[in-house]
Amino acid sequence: MSAYKSDFLHVLAQRGFIHQVSEPEALDALARSSTITGYIGFDCTAASLHVGSLLPIMLLYWLQQTGHRPIALMGGGTTRVGDPSGKDESRKLLTDEIIEENLKGIRAIFARFLKFGETGNDAIMANNADWLNSLNYIDFLRDIGRHFSINRMLSFDSVKLRLEREQELSFLEFNYMILQAYDFVELHKRYGCVLQMGGSDQWGNIVNGIDLGRRVRNAQLFALTSPLITTSSGAKMGKTAAGAVWLNADLMSPYDYWQYWRNTEDADVGRFLKLFTILPLPEIERLAALKGAEINEAKKVLATEATALVHGREAAEQAAATARETFEGSGLSADLPSVSVPRAEIQAGIGVLAAFVKAGLASSNGEARRAIANNAIMVNDTRVTSDKATIGEADVTAEGVVKLSLGKKRHVLLRPV
Repeated sequence: MSAYKSDFLHVLAQRGFIHQVSEPEALDALARSSTITGYIGFDCTAASLHVGSLLPIMLLYWLQQTGHRPIALMGGGTTRVGDPSGKDESRKLLTDEIIEENLKGIRAIFARFLKFGETGNDAIMANNADWLNSLNYIDFLRDIGRHFSINRMLSFDSVKLRLEREQELSFLEFNYMILQAYDFVELHKRYGCVLQMGGSDQWGNIVNGIDLGRRVRNAQLFALTSPLITTSSGAKMGKTAAGAVWLNADLMSPYDYWQYWRNTEDADVGRFLKLFTILPLPEIERLAALKGAEINEAKKVLATEATALVHGREAAEQAAATARETFEGSGLSADLPSVSVPRAEIQAGIGVLAAFVKAGLASSNGEARRAIANNAIMVNDTRVTSDKATIGEADVTAEGVVKLSLGKKRHVLLRPV
């Protein structure tokens, strides 16, 4: 049971969101006695957020649901630099026009999860370009840069990783942690923000902001990080043979999104229901306790509830109905031709080109590659965009197959044995 007394930290602890908290007793007391303002930053490196961003979005959701004020900070400024955390190489620099276009796609997601407005604990959408793009470099170095120790910055994992691997870390990226710390202080000045949240790889960056806030504003600021999510088999969350699992419907259909959650590994169902749905905990415990074939019912609930949060209830129910019709009602799954492959090949990851040749849907790797270029190849009804894609254990559906499709009418089931 959670030892926290505030609704906010109690809910997060019960649902598995907490990895580390700075000064947990003080934050718990503050969240219990007042409305706190907390933020998470989202850089605008793509036209949509993907499923890996869902955990931080849910943190902001529960912050608001427990009576506090969330800030979704758009990284219009920091995207021009690029966060080196967890990256083996420099990000590609984007033009201001692309960043602004990406911002529009990302903003739309948050309206599904947060209530924005001007009163009470209504959410705020801020953009760090508002204060970063107009900084005077000399003033910034003198007022902010002097508080940072190079020795300490070199000790952070995001920097050490790149230096140990002898991957170039540009001076531009090295500045990222200073800018992120400055964001925290600026949000405290503008909105009274006292909490920054993020993934566990952001701990060092957030602590920098806490330290800077104390030095320049004599403010008590807090950090809360969530665990980085991997599946039970160790795979990174949000990757399939077809690529990233996007949250925008124009990049990934609600049906494909539903299927992604439907194919969750058995061991992850309970954990993902807690993190990625808003179902009550007793109902989640009931679903997570299901065994054998019954766990498939829990997966369908997870798929429908997770899809409803992102795409709306109607789209989620429609996706569930389509799946029923495809795999259950019409007997399509049983009627389709199938090809057996050794399970070891799937576990090791079979190349998508080889899989389509093996299934007889392409006569050669070259033909399969051309079909991908023509957007004609799908794995589990999700379009494949890279000829380097692989099919692994995570792509095996609850029915024990991987559905390969060439165009709309040719389908073969890959059946691991």
